[in-house]
Amino acid sequence: MRSSSRLFLKVPSSVLSLVAGALLAAGCHHAVKPELGADRTVEAGVPVEFGSAQEGAPEVSWDFGDGAPAQKGRHLAHAFPRSGTFAVRALDGATEVGRVQLTVVPRPVLRAIPEDATVAMYVPQLRGSVEPLVDFYARLMGPDTAQRQLEDAPFLPMVLQSLKGDSSKVDPEEGFGLFSVPVFEGTVALLGVTDGKAALDTVIQEFESGGHRVQRQGEDSARIEMTEVEPVTVFLDRGYLYLAMPQKKEVPAGEPVQASTSSPDAEGLRRYVAEFRGPGLSESPLLTQLRAKVAEGIAYVFIRFPQKDQGGGFPGFFSSLSVKEGRAEMDGFMPADKPLLQGKQGPAPALLEKAPLGPVGVAMMSIPPSELASLLFGTPGSPRRTEALQNWSKEGIDAEALINSVRGDVTLLVYFDAPAFYRNFLVNKRPEPRGAVMMEAGLTRSEPMVAALTKVFATGTWNVEQSQEKGVTRFRMRVMDQPLVLTVAADRLSLQAGEALDARPRGNVGAALQDRFGASAFGPSHVSLMLDMGRLRSEMDAPEQVPGVPPGQLSAAKAFGGAFLDQVTPFDHAFLDFAPEEGGARLRGRVVLRTH
Repeated sequence: MRSSSRLFLKVPSSVLSLVAGALLAAGCHHAVKPELGADRTVEAGVPVEFGSAQEGAPEVSWDFGDGAPAQKGRHLAHAFPRSGTFAVRALDGATEVGRVQLTVVPRPVLRAIPEDATVAMYVPQLRGSVEPLVDFYARLMGPDTAQRQLEDAPFLPMVLQSLKGDSSKVDPEEGFGLFSVPVFEGTVALLGVTDGKAALDTVIQEFESGGHRVQRQGEDSARIEMTEVEPVTVFLDRGYLYLAMPQKKEVPAGEPVQASTSSPDAEGLRRYVAEFRGPGLSESPLLTQLRAKVAEGIAYVFIRFPQKDQGGGFPGFFSSLSVKEGRAEMDGFMPADKPLLQGKQGPAPALLEKAPLGPVGVAMMSIPPSELASLLFGTPGSPRRTEALQNWSKEGIDAEALINSVRGDVTLLVYFDAPAFYRNFLVNKRPEPRGAVMMEAGLTRSEPMVAALTKVFATGTWNVEQSQEKGVTRFRMRVMDQPLVLTVAADRLSLQAGEALDARPRGNVGAALQDRFGASAFGPSHVSLMLDMGRLRSEMDAPEQVPGVPPGQLSAAKAFGGAFLDQVTPFDHAFLDFAPEEGGARLRGRVVLRTH
């Protein structure tokens, strides 16, 4: 032991210092290992922090695993441009001293829209959504018109280019949209991008090629001077490219300027977007409530109604749009603070139960009479209602009696008469539509309606023949060279104008419409509309002969009419329905394009 002690004591102090320094250095590296956090999921475009800003944190080289150049530092942030799984490594020279795995997912477009947005129209994901939307729009508007309009829309040229395979700038897994917020007087467009700088440069080049003056404001924004409109600002923020388009209100001369919390300042909007944090519109309580009420789609519309404009207690509206194979379907819901129509049932539209078959257009409204009166003239005691009653009283019409005589249902049917059209076109050289219009409104009393119509026709320049028989009053006249007859019976006001419909078979038109558009459409408490251009086309093709028209001329006219109809009416039929539903009201719509 003594000899070994002597041996230890003979070790030079310099060697001991080196060993101690190495041990201490190793201990220090271990004690201040770079902070990477646990494996986790993050959003594309949103900066993720690595390391620590605390004193003594090691300075290392960071390899993010996404192809970006390595960066050196104690504490920094990095935004991953696209979704995927990436291993982030901290390196001390060539030695790996830390690693974390990040799963990067697309940042939802709703998280890029501020929570207080009052209007938002958006496509959550470009891939699989823009293609059918663009195809449908091109077929609806015509390819040339659609291309011109789409090229003028914000960001859409870049989106369309990405559909052709160039996804180097636009992220096909993220979204596109338009929104408005209370602090900004205008509209804001946004688009998910993978290479923000390249996307910003592309937009700037588009404006410059259009002759607009561009002022760059750093690496992530630019101001574009526009002709006759307020300057717009394009800027980047957390993986999305924004375009703020102000709409300055013009105050007429002599009118006072109203105080407003909004501003057309696009640069102010940029700061507002950059400063907002959290989930944005995606976790808005109102939107969360409405999303559960509406079918899935590829595009959506959200509207938040201001408190001052609620009136009937409607906080907002949300709808989805789905497009597939030339067919667009809209499903929307509007919540209400109280039951719509005060929970009352509207009257059944009697005309639809037995009417001439084959209308090309139908409009139907069924509302309880008190609600209908409020809709048309204002609520009882309101200034609008008082003014309406006074104006009618000056004309000698008892408006209150007239309002109380209306039952609440109104139905309009439109028919096309192909033989009459061809005869007028070829014989009279007048290519005017020919057909018939039927209208019926339910009444509780006929006397106020007869008195009002008699007063109106007596004071105008109408050439009206009035007759009465068996409790029925008729008013006959001609409008645009077509006969028109108004009939007032004890329970209904009827109108028939145009060609006679006696040759058409009668049936339950309402049942046929419900089979086609849903069991509740065109029924009590609904407002329903339908336009059937496919029916119109088939009726134009149907006549094999028309009295007084040579067969050769008829064939040529049918070919010309069909070609003309193909150009001006690309859709087969359109449908819209609005009706009360538990908790609010449902709005459904459909547009189906003609098949070739």
